[in-house]
Amino acid sequence: MKLNDLSPDEGSRPSAKRVGRGPGSGLGKTSGRGVKGQKARSGGFSKVGFEGGQMPIYRRLPKRGFRSAKAGLRAEVGTAQLARFADQTVDLAALKTAGLVPGHAELVKIIRNGELSVAVTVSGIPASAGAKADIEAAGGKVE
Repeated sequence: MKLNDLSPDEGSRPSAKRVGRGPGSGLGKTSGRGVKGQKARSGGFSKVGFEGGQMPIYRRLPKRGFRSAKAGLRAEVGTAQLARFADQTVDLAALKTAGLVPGHAELVKIIRNGELSVAVTVSGIPASAGAKADIEAAGGKVE
């Protein structure tokens, strides 16, 4: 097969309508635009969402909610999830490779959630006061 042999599947690309080519074509004279009016004229379409001067729906309805662009960059890890890092140093890269934090996360915080019985060293990650107390009680430390 060569590049010049390639062609789209039969019927996937319908031929364009040739408008204004006489009454036999079915699209002669007014070219399928009807008679008179704004939509019959060239350039005669209003902007998207225009409702003929009526207050458009995107202005009639109340606006609700907010989705922060930073929300996807933040993540939380519970103290119970740190048990898999027994006697190891936990940093952002280790959390990402373990799959506890999404790869695009930039800000991670350790929160108190569950029990921690093994000693871990947390490096470069902020921890809540309760999580810090749990980590130190288990024999670990927060740097």
